[in-house]
Amino acid sequence: MDLGLTDRTYLVTGATRGLGFATARALVADGANVVITGRTEEAAAKAAASLGERALGVAADNTDPEAPARLVAAARDRFGRFDGILVSVGGPAPGTAADNTDAQWQAAFETVFLGAVRFARTAAAELGEGGAIGFVLSGSVYEPIAGLTISNGLRPGLAGFAKSLADEVGPRGIRVVGVLPGRIATDRMNQLDGLSGDPEGSRARNCATIPLRRYGDPEEFGRTAAFLLSPAASYLTGVMVPVDGGARRGF
Repeated sequence: MDLGLTDRTYLVTGATRGLGFATARALVADGANVVITGRTEEAAAKAAASLGERALGVAADNTDPEAPARLVAAARDRFGRFDGILVSVGGPAPGTAADNTDAQWQAAFETVFLGAVRFARTAAAELGEGGAIGFVLSGSVYEPIAGLTISNGLRPGLAGFAKSLADEVGPRGIRVVGVLPGRIATDRMNQLDGLSGDPEGSRARNCATIPLRRYGDPEEFGRTAAFLLSPAASYLTGVMVPVDGGARRGF
């Protein structure tokens, strides 16, 4: 299937590893150009080099108000166009309502929520018809996840913002989607499984609750996200797409 990605250019934040990197790799594999961000120039450059000449790595902090415009400009300077964005950030600190501190809530709000809003707002102003804005969210958009209270608080709000933005920019031919990873085998998931003190046991218990009986591969998430950003998904907008092996029980 031709996704129509050839020579299109996308910005993928937080893409030196994990879900962001998997998405960038899928985009490049189908002929797109990508600008990927990381916390340091070294990490961003290394990840971009592994993807080849269609990738540019740039250090950026999602909390920096000037980062979105700078990165869109970098995409246009290097590749001559800007067609979409996937906003991906690391997950907020785990914990319970009683344990999480004000500082943890504030830091998560700045990166997970406000930073994502800024990137999407900038992209919406810069994109034309056929542009796409994607958010990496979480299954906590629909169902709270034990031990991830901050995520449970912020992700549904960001999904609401994405839905509102889809309504606002739809008349201009710009699409907005959310991608909701379930249990995908990333460093983040290894960290969460390790909190139990028995990572292997935790993974086995979690797999037993997933209809496909396994964790997903980052590549499976990346291919889904790349499709959603592509022209092949031209009539999908305002939707939240779970990539979770069937773990969500609702329709």
